[in-house]
Amino acid sequence: MSTTTRLLAARAAENPDGPALVLHGVGELTHGGWQERALAAARGLVARGLRPGERVGLRYGGAGWLDYAVAFLAVHHAGGVAVPLPAHLREAELTRLLEDCGATALLHDSPAIALPHDTSAIATLGPLRWQAELAELDGTCAALPRPPSPGDLAQILYTSGTTGRPKGVAATHANLAWGRGGRRRPFAHSRHLVHAFPIGTNAGQIMLMNALDAHPAVVTLPAFTPVRFARLIERYAAGTVFVVPAMAVELLDSGAHQRFDLTSVLLLGSAAAPLPEAVCARLARALPRATITNYYTSTEAAPAQTVMMYDPGRPGSVGRAVAGGQVRIATADGEPLPAGETGEVWLRSPAVPRAYYGDPESTRGVFRDGWIRMGDLGRIDADGYLYLADRAGDVVKSGGFKVSTLHVEEAVYQHADVVEAAVVGVPHPVLGTQLAAAVVLRAPLPPEDLRAFLAGRLAPHELPARVVELERLPRNAGGKVDKHALRRRLG
Repeated sequence: MSTTTRLLAARAAENPDGPALVLHGVGELTHGGWQERALAAARGLVARGLRPGERVGLRYGGAGWLDYAVAFLAVHHAGGVAVPLPAHLREAELTRLLEDCGATALLHDSPAIALPHDTSAIATLGPLRWQAELAELDGTCAALPRPPSPGDLAQILYTSGTTGRPKGVAATHANLAWGRGGRRRPFAHSRHLVHAFPIGTNAGQIMLMNALDAHPAVVTLPAFTPVRFARLIERYAAGTVFVVPAMAVELLDSGAHQRFDLTSVLLLGSAAAPLPEAVCARLARALPRATITNYYTSTEAAPAQTVMMYDPGRPGSVGRAVAGGQVRIATADGEPLPAGETGEVWLRSPAVPRAYYGDPESTRGVFRDGWIRMGDLGRIDADGYLYLADRAGDVVKSGGFKVSTLHVEEAVYQHADVVEAAVVGVPHPVLGTQLAAAVVLRAPLPPEDLRAFLAGRLAPHELPARVVELERLPRNAGGKVDKHALRRRLG
């Protein structure tokens, strides 16, 4: 088992001048430069009083990827625990998360952050202070503690909060570095891997780990737009590209894939949410050389995941467990169910499992004997392919029927004029709950026409009673549709 610091040290020794992380239009970090800057900053953190095991918040926007990467490894070299935080958080929520994990410092790239007075124990080190005061401190000022061990806590990553208040998911070095550091590096078919995931998300953290260990240089940009993204792929002749479903839809609908040469793409991976089958089919036509791949995991379950290479013969599947992990359908108590039966989805991690930081009760409800309760409903076919039915909390009970909103969304996406779709249950005085569909359209489409289209694809109780056109769907920082916000808007 390895650690993040060992991974970076190995790459710095093996290929010091090789690019690890490229922020287009801003600069790049070589493996050697990353190691040098991280060690200098770590000594500064120790000199400022950081002790092993203490938590350090990291709040960086898209333009701060390089400084964030340095800060993340600096915290580990100093023996601390990195707490990545989304850049969009307001000060009150930022403060709540810092207090929740007991952070003693916050590194950030904002001009100013005003935390409440009662958090004075948290040292807020902005871009000038932590780079000038920490990185430039004489290396003899502070000796680094022993290198972290695989079993040491490395990261606390907060969930998106789509099913309640965000929870801090704790991961050890062994968990983050699982499967990495070997001779065969991931994505060896590529010289460059392009993504646009935000910092502070599980997908963003996986890209950071790829920068440490994968074969290609990891390339990103400060902010996603479909044209900038397509231009970036062409500029670097990227062999591997990662998106969330919303980015894939924007890329296709903008026509950017036709304006730029994307023939270098051999693998397009989608993460953070299931990729609708209709979008998979469009991507396959737009990128005929690429394997379109859907990754299913969660902040709690990583590195456990299922992977599905687009197969028109298995529409809607999110694939099979890979790389030593396992998937099963079970009851709420974890008792396995037979193939074909719908129940709760559980993943088993091949690595040391994660846990909720400082919350043993919630941990017991989700993490059991190496298995992680995903909060989704689904089934597994006889060949081991997983099909999601819905989020457990999103299944709509209407007029005595249980309806999968994912199933309804798949049908809505089949209409040629629908760009994006999301379905939720909203209150109804007689039925208790009725289905409402929110759609983003590329051409005018009367609600009654969409309902007529769906009538040939859905059962009567699955037809949305309401269809509402929106300019955009509400999403969280990780790119998932925020169905809580959508219910409030439609309810």
